[in-house]
Amino acid sequence: MTRSEPITTDEFSYTIIIEPAEEGGYVVTCPSLRGLATQGETLEEARAMAADAIQGYLECLREDGLSIPPSDQPLAEPIRDRVTVKLQTV
Repeated sequence: MTRSEPITTDEFSYTIIIEPAEEGGYVVTCPSLRGLATQGETLEEARAMAADAIQGYLECLREDGLSIPPSDQPLAEPIRDRVTVKLQTV
């Protein structure tokens, strides 16, 4: 008989920023994980690619014996507004 150990998992949540790309699709970055960037053609694909990139990033940190940044709280939604200014013509 072999004794089996239960498999445990750690769960992390990170804020991502999804921005439209000039050439189409979306670019995703994660402020808590320096240098992490990915992209997707659709929002769903961009989110899936972000999850995959974050998992790979964290696995590399763990393999290298580095600490994993703690999960972060979602950032408040940015306020977007339009400001109009007038410049005097010369």
